[in-house]
Amino acid sequence: MSEQATAPEERGRLDIDRSVLRKIAEHAADRVPDSRPVRRRIAGVGLGEHGSHARLSGPDAELRVSLDLALRYPSPVRETVRTVRHRVESDLERLAGCTVRSVDVTVSALVSDDAPARVE
Repeated sequence: MSEQATAPEERGRLDIDRSVLRKIAEHAADRVPDSRPVRRRIAGVGLGEHGSHARLSGPDAELRVSLDLALRYPSPVRETVRTVRHRVESDLERLAGCTVRSVDVTVSALVSDDAPARVE
């Protein structure tokens, strides 16, 4: 069989590093309209802003995602979390071929759009 006639799935193997899968999940969550970045501080020193944080467990065929994120206040929390779960699942499946078993979401902060900027 010539190389052109070989089916794509028979040409080799593709391994996607967990850090890439984690970034896909975080990016998907950060794209939800009511998701907000929060200030990062260590020992009282401001280090800029960061979006959601994801942790992954399980094999790629049964991926479990744990997300920690901040939401805009006021926003419909249940609807926003439902949207986050759907977007994370669909992006991981579409972009990396993973099957997501669960997406656990922790809303760690509510961020007001009209909060005054703080000088650090």
